[in-house]
Amino acid sequence: MMGERLPTELWVSALVRRAQIGGAAGFILQRGDGARGDVLVKVARLDGTARAYVPGFDMESGVRIFSDLALRGIGESEAEIDAYIARARDRDSDLWVIEIEDREGRHFLVEPVELAGETE
Repeated sequence: MMGERLPTELWVSALVRRAQIGGAAGFILQRGDGARGDVLVKVARLDGTARAYVPGFDMESGVRIFSDLALRGIGESEAEIDAYIARARDRDSDLWVIEIEDREGRHFLVEPVELAGETE
């Protein structure tokens, strides 16, 4: 996360607020570096399944994007995603972990989201 971006803490607050306004619940599970920490976004569908999104950059445009962990072979089992998150937290103490609970599986990200074979 670089360049002229919002401080992570402000960006996270806006994401949680968008989720709440949209009728979902948003929680900060782990606070990272307020200015520059990376963010992992988990979307729990409340049925034992979930998706997770991690930040990256589109090399062609230089724009920040989020990638679905399914692209890395992580399934939709909430337990599998939680195990990945636990490993990520161990690796990066500056990581922000956000959980959105939404039965529709909406992520509320405004950045482009890379899904298997496409960008949203």
